Amino acid sequence: MSVPSPASHMLEMTFGREAPAVRYVAIGDSFTEGVGDELPDGSPRGWADLVAAGLAAARGETVHYANLAVRGRLLEPIVTGQVDAALSLSPAPTLLTLNGGGNDMMRPGVDTARLVGLTERAVRRCTAAGVRLVLLSGADPSGRLPFGRTVHRRGVVLTAAIADLAARHDLLFVDVFNDVEIRRPEYWSPDRLHLNAVGHRRVAALVLTALGHTTAADEVAPGPAARRRLPAEVRYYREHVLPWVHRRLRGRSSGDDLAGKHPDWIPVEAMPRV
Repeated sequence: MSVPSPASHMLEMTFGREAPAVRYVAIGDSFTEGVGDELPDGSPRGWADLVAAGLAAARGETVHYANLAVRGRLLEPIVTGQVDAALSLSPAPTLLTLNGGGNDMMRPGVDTARLVGLTERAVRRCTAAGVRLVLLSGADPSGRLPFGRTVHRRGVVLTAAIADLAARHDLLFVDVFNDVEIRRPEYWSPDRLHLNAVGHRRVAALVLTALGHTTAADEVAPGPAARRRLPAEVRYYREHVLPWVHRRLRGRSSGDDLAGKHPDWIPVEAMPRV
């Protein structure tokens, strides 16, 4: 995880005792929406919800939180429509987290330079609006995915480019992609593409720690080495891969007709951390 400048005194000014109220908005795709960490009613929670709760607990006061992320979104609608909506919130946000590009990397002919350019456009807009921006790379799912080597190679290039972008603009960058621990199967959902509840808790801890609120990141004891048995692999392809392929062929996305789960500010009360 890389935490470039600003220096620690700037973190204190932004999040310390003298800081104004936090209004935190998260934008992105399924990673930020929280898919894989479902509550009993089936709604997604995820790392961004946990970051909001962690900020409230660390500050001992209510944090206002919005989450505009939608599963399946490509980067362009994230840095256009979602950024528009985030900067239109009233009162204005004080903190914004941005992750995107994971869905783009699974499409043929992805142009990494274009993704970086789109991200930089969002960076400039947030900076001009006076909103503090934190960039994240998504966790690396490639170890057990079909065409995983291609996904990994593209992820390496994009993550390095976004890290460089963050450094050039003096932004906080949380590098989840290169967190080796979270690549283990114990942190992933059955679809092998989305983190599970433990994985989302680990990402939340990485983000909170980067923001100056040191939080222990979850580590799961390794289970017995799983062998890929043919019946299990057939079931995986039938239940997860083929539906994804069918959506691509129809030009559909899992997030079509969905909106962000928290399109306006909701209060997150300060609760003791357990």
